[in-house]
Amino acid sequence: MSDTPLPESETHPERTTAGVGPWPGGREAWPTEEHFDPELLETGDSRNVVDRYRYWRMEAIVADLDEQRHPFHVAIENWQHDMNIGSIVRSANAFAADTVQIVGRRRWNKRGAMVTDRYQHVEHRADIAELVEWAKGEGIPIIAIDNVPGCVPMETFDWPERCVMLFGQEGPGLSEEAIAAAEAVVEITQYGSTRSINASAAAAVAMYSWVTARSTQVPRAS
Repeated sequence: MSDTPLPESETHPERTTAGVGPWPGGREAWPTEEHFDPELLETGDSRNVVDRYRYWRMEAIVADLDEQRHPFHVAIENWQHDMNIGSIVRSANAFAADTVQIVGRRRWNKRGAMVTDRYQHVEHRADIAELVEWAKGEGIPIIAIDNVPGCVPMETFDWPERCVMLFGQEGPGLSEEAIAAAEAVVEITQYGSTRSINASAAAAVAMYSWVTARSTQVPRAS
């Protein structure tokens, strides 16, 4: 990461969520490190990125993220062009997931991703069988997230260091084939009257649960 001082507008944590203008001081004041994008330095940066990545080239951001991604994957069944998929990709980026696996239809609704798919690795698996074959080859267990009989409450679940979190679609949930492929089925405990929560919300909760339990980037009490 560069030691170049940030413009005054960036010295407050995440103050600049609406974007920043051209680098103050003109070309003579531009930082010279390769990860900076000359076009952004000149015209400003309105992208949906944290302040630390302002003015960075997209490829440089991806490369930096690759150095710190968590060893969990997120898989989503995509049989009905579920609109939640984009939001799940966005959350996967926020929690630094390794890769998002889209299972089923190759095309997915990207609106909810808010362009985060440019920074998040996204791959496609034709069906659950292909996902299972890939996971076995990588030595990664599949953990299904659903509220079906016999599932384990997330609060008591011991997350593996590496895993694939498998989510179903809004409404029908996971397919029977997906449930059968999982080494464990974990539920998010609920306390109200609704039977389930939004699929993208469930994905965010599960990722946060893994991060709090396993991430080496989370501060721990001494």
